[in-house]
Amino acid sequence: MEVKKKISIVTPCYNEEDNVRELYNQVKHQFDVLTNYTYEHIFIDNASTDRTIAILRELAREDKNVKLILNIKNFGHIRSPYYGLLQATGDAAILMVADLQDPPSLIPVFIKKWEEGNKIVLGVKNKSKENPVMFGLRKVYYRLMAKSSSTGHISNFTGFGLYDNSFLDTLRSIDDPYPYFRGMVAELGTDYCIVNYTQPLRYKGRTKNNFYTLYDMAMLGFVNHSKLPLRMASFVGFIVALLSLLAGIVYLIYKLVYWDSFSLGMAPLIIGLFFFSSIQLLFVGIIGEYIGAIYTQVRKRPLVIERERVNF
Repeated sequence: MEVKKKISIVTPCYNEEDNVRELYNQVKHQFDVLTNYTYEHIFIDNASTDRTIAILRELAREDKNVKLILNIKNFGHIRSPYYGLLQATGDAAILMVADLQDPPSLIPVFIKKWEEGNKIVLGVKNKSKENPVMFGLRKVYYRLMAKSSSTGHISNFTGFGLYDNSFLDTLRSIDDPYPYFRGMVAELGTDYCIVNYTQPLRYKGRTKNNFYTLYDMAMLGFVNHSKLPLRMASFVGFIVALLSLLAGIVYLIYKLVYWDSFSLGMAPLIIGLFFFSSIQLLFVGIIGEYIGAIYTQVRKRPLVIERERVNF
């Protein structure tokens, strides 16, 4: 008797009461058609404060393929999805967000590409129905990361994709308490292929991302995979020092030539003071980001702490 391969669907969620049941239904529909595979759907919840957990418990009672990891608190949008992915028990795992912006209809496409020998199949959103300004800003960020990253970067990739268990074993061997998953895929992943798709709008509700979470993700990418900001501090410091020296020489010459008529005034001093202060604060902040990343690494905190597991 042929043993069916198992696919793990991993979905992180926080306050997604309007979306989790619809996502479950769409994923289940895909595997009703994919009869040659078994599956598990792992929801890892970051201590939701709405009815998300209650709905997930109902789904878990109705269907043993639904497995729950309930965290004791909100561990954030970086650690919780990564931890959930490491708990997958299938031959391959698909990471998929709860708001249906990662289309479940691509599951058969991912599995087909995987069966063709690709250990990693990545969903890359070449188009999006989200706010065009936000999509444009994201594209600019991805271009900056691609040009500055020392390990390569995959543009317009958010984590949505299929990962063979052999790659997940590699991730399990890495002790990183605050991982930049997208960068890890680009750095450590081999034999991957890309599936382009158009990202739909959120199914219901409002996004939980805000300026801080987006900034956190962006800076995590730079700090983990690029030394460019640190080197910019040296380059900019050298250039500004050189320009300051030249300006000082010019002022000295003017003063010597026009001793009685040339007045330095307060404006250049004030402008120069605030300019140099802002440059210093900017690069102190950048250095602080790197120090913060080091501090996070050396503390060796767990990715998450679980309150409960269901159906494992």
